[in-house]
Amino acid sequence: MRGAREVELTIADIAFGGKGVARDHGKVVFVPYTIEGERVAARITREKKQFAEAETTAILEPAAQRVPPRCPYFGHCGGCSYQHIGYGHQLEIKTRQVEQTLRRIGQLSDIPMRPILPSPLPYEYRNRITVHVDEHAIGFYARDSHDLIDITHCPISRPEVNRQLTELRRRRPHHGHYTLRAEDGPRIFSQTNDRVADALSDLVANFLQGGGEVLIDAYCGAGFFTQRLSPFFTSTVGIDWDIFAIEAAQRSSTGCETYIAGDVATELATMLQSVDRTRTSLVVDPPATGLTTEIREILAQFAPANLVYISCSPPTLARDLGE
Repeated sequence: MRGAREVELTIADIAFGGKGVARDHGKVVFVPYTIEGERVAARITREKKQFAEAETTAILEPAAQRVPPRCPYFGHCGGCSYQHIGYGHQLEIKTRQVEQTLRRIGQLSDIPMRPILPSPLPYEYRNRITVHVDEHAIGFYARDSHDLIDITHCPISRPEVNRQLTELRRRRPHHGHYTLRAEDGPRIFSQTNDRVADALSDLVANFLQGGGEVLIDAYCGAGFFTQRLSPFFTSTVGIDWDIFAIEAAQRSSTGCETYIAGDVATELATMLQSVDRTRTSLVVDPPATGLTTEIREILAQFAPANLVYISCSPPTLARDLGE
């Protein structure tokens, strides 16, 4: 970039999403693919009044935790942000990010954080990917761009998924996007890391054993948690707005659960008013937007004995807990 300003920066922290955080004359500068403690030479690529963004031109003082990324597309493909960091340190960073988010957005302090559960497989774990196709490439979008990076192999995906990618490339498909899955199954949302999903299920079950007579699973999807937790309760009910997800849950049901397709807030309010809440446990697993205002108000008014909140978005989790 002509005229772009060159700077030397010391990375102080890693922001949620993976960009390093530095300061240049007091202004916050975000620098991807860096590690806290590193000193880097960088080129400013975007400058606003309150912050700037930069690209590293040289690592002047690398961190001890820096490792060679396994993926040849890392740094160009927009899919991954942490492969240059040893996995153990990645976990430390993510734990700190969650704590900081809960404090900053939720205004929560003295947070009792359990040790993070690592993925048994840092690579070859994804059971599905969605690739995009144009006349030049089959792959993923570049970081902060709609340019496609041509991908022949994705190291974080399971071998079965990569075999499907090879087959897709052989067929030379037309424009569009294609979801490649390790196994056939319902075309609805599901966890992408089977081993971590199993560990999470075990953790939730451990929390809720002896949790009462009734379990309500809000945003149950295809019934992953509903079915795994049903042995611990007399009555188990899954609720979701997505009728296709509910139909998939019913097809795979153990016969011990009841599933309801409808507005989650309406159905949840009805359920919580019809049961003995002192003997009721609730699991909520909302989308990244978190709980709606209506559902937060319902939980404040009709609180169950036990609540497990499963979140894929620390910022909205922090907002909901803070309220």
